Amino acid sequence: MQIAMIGLGRMGANMVRRLRRDGHECVVYDRDPKAVAALVADCGAVGCDSLAGLVQKLTPPRTLWLMLPAGEITEKTIDEVSPLLSPDDAVIDGGNSMWKDDIRRAAKLREQRLHYLDVGTSGGVWGLERGYCLMIGGPDAVVRRLDPIFASLAPGQGDIPLTPGREGRDPRVTQGYLHAGAAGAGHYVKMIHNAIEYGMMQAMAEGFDIMKHAGDDTLPADLRLDLNMADIAEVWRRGSVVTSWLLDLTATALAKDGDLAGYSGRVNDSGEGRWALQAAIDQAVPAEVLSAALYARFRSRREEKFAEKILSAMRAGFGGHLESK
Repeated sequence: MQIAMIGLGRMGANMVRRLRRDGHECVVYDRDPKAVAALVADCGAVGCDSLAGLVQKLTPPRTLWLMLPAGEITEKTIDEVSPLLSPDDAVIDGGNSMWKDDIRRAAKLREQRLHYLDVGTSGGVWGLERGYCLMIGGPDAVVRRLDPIFASLAPGQGDIPLTPGREGRDPRVTQGYLHAGAAGAGHYVKMIHNAIEYGMMQAMAEGFDIMKHAGDDTLPADLRLDLNMADIAEVWRRGSVVTSWLLDLTATALAKDGDLAGYSGRVNDSGEGRWALQAAIDQAVPAEVLSAALYARFRSRREEKFAEKILSAMRAGFGGHLESK
C-alpha cells in the first residue's frame, strides 16, 4: 500500500523502514530535510519538501500518518494538511495525543468527509526489529482498509503461544494490533498502558533501591549485605515471575555500570500518566499505585536517588528518552 509519514523522529523513521521492508510505498516529510534525505537514501522512500507536495504525490484515497509530539505541533499539522485532502482520505495520529482531542478532531474532519484514526503506538526505538504494538481507534471500515499497514508494523505472533480460550476471536490481537473502538479509544488504551508502565517501572526501581542500600553503614554491621545489582537483575531474567522487557533493559544498564553513574535520576513524564489519573478521578476509580508512580517522577526532579536512576536507565533503553539538562 501507499502511505505518507509526517514526522521522521526516532519512531517515525523506523516505522518507514519497517513498512518499506514489507514492500509498502512510503512518501515522507519532516521539517528537517536531512531526515527526509536519510530515508530516501536508506530505504527508497519518496521524499517531499512540503505538506502540499506530499499530498500531491499520494493517490486517493490517501493515508497520512503523523508521528509528531502531542499538542500544538500535531494540531497545527492537521489543520494545515486537511484542507488539501479529498473525501475518503484518512489522517492517522500515531503520537501520544490526549484521547479527548481525538474525538474532537474526528468530528471536525468528518464534516470534511475525511477519516480520522488515533493509533497508540508502543515499541520505542526497538520497534524496527521487534515491531510495534498498535492500539487503534476509528471507523471499522477504514481500519480494515488499512489492515496491511497495521499488519506490517505489528510484531506478529512470534513464539508467544495463544492464550487458552482465545480460539475464534479477532486474530489481529494475537498479531499485536487491536481495533479498540471509535475515535479516541486507541489513545485511551495507550494512555492506560503508559500509566501501568509507570507503576511497573516504579516498583522495580524501588526494589533495586532497597537492595542497593542493604549494606549501608547505618545498619548494624552484622546485618549488612553486599548485593550485586547487575547479577540480581540477570538471574531474575531467567525463570522468575518478574521477568519482563523492563527487567531486560535494567539488566543491560546495570551490566554496563552497576552504580548508573551516567544517569542523574531526573525522570520526566510524557503526559499519559497525568491523563490516566484524571480519567480515574472522573470515573471514581482508585489508582493508588499509578498515582504514587507519577508523584515519584515529580519528586525525582527535586531529589535524585538510585531508584530514579533505574527509571532513567529503563526509559533510555526502551524509548531512547534522554534526561532533561
